Amino acid sequence: MFAEERQEEIARLVAQSRRVNGAELAKRFSVTMETVRRDLAVLEKTGKLRRVHGGAVSADQSTSGEQGIDSRQRINAAEKRRIAAATLDVLDDSGAGAVVLDAGSTVEMVADLLLSRDNGLAGGQERLIITHALHIAAKLADTDGIGLELVGGRIRKLTWAATGARASQHYEQLRPDIAVVGCNGIHAQFGLSTPDPIEAVVKTAIVRGARRVVAVCDHSKQDRETLMKFCSLPEIDTLITDRAPGFELSRALEEANVEVIVA
Repeated sequence: MFAEERQEEIARLVAQSRRVNGAELAKRFSVTMETVRRDLAVLEKTGKLRRVHGGAVSADQSTSGEQGIDSRQRINAAEKRRIAAATLDVLDDSGAGAVVLDAGSTVEMVADLLLSRDNGLAGGQERLIITHALHIAAKLADTDGIGLELVGGRIRKLTWAATGARASQHYEQLRPDIAVVGCNGIHAQFGLSTPDPIEAVVKTAIVRGARRVVAVCDHSKQDRETLMKFCSLPEIDTLITDRAPGFELSRALEEANVEVIVA
């Protein structure tokens, strides 16, 4: 295979899976790692990918880049709805009375499904939803069977989420039954991450306070690292996703004793 053909195939693989591993490419094409590095360098110069440690990712993946609410709601919507439905099953099975809903499009889908359900607990008690996401609070404010606690702070316009010291300190004083958290990346070594440092602080406080942490993310977030790590894999109890993780991430999740639910 000529270099140009190999590079075209690598570009196709990156576009398809959004991430490639250098060692796997070397094995696939029966070439040395040095040849793979040269191929990746050529493709990076032409804007077809971005090199990272151990391989490359698609060019549109920036560790600090982030989309607004409207854009994120349209991406992988069917997959997120399946994840949200599986999350509600977890909430129902656990009988959780106090639940934190993080900001994010997948978590917002959980809120959407709550609107059409009987959310009351045994004995007619309301389920308490705690959130710092304005759009989620607005949806649930008048929902039967749900009590709502809104966590305040400085609103980040891109995500409509309260951030900063006030929000994180509020969560540090809580011990909810379950926290449902979203992420922009979940990686075997790096853990769960988000592009924004001030949102990362709030997510960390949520994770540390909850009795059980349920992370929700679609397959596009798997094997991805964004700017700020907010927790490690052993700090989450359950991962709900729409596609089984690859070998490396799957092994790391198993070693961290994380339950994986594929919706």
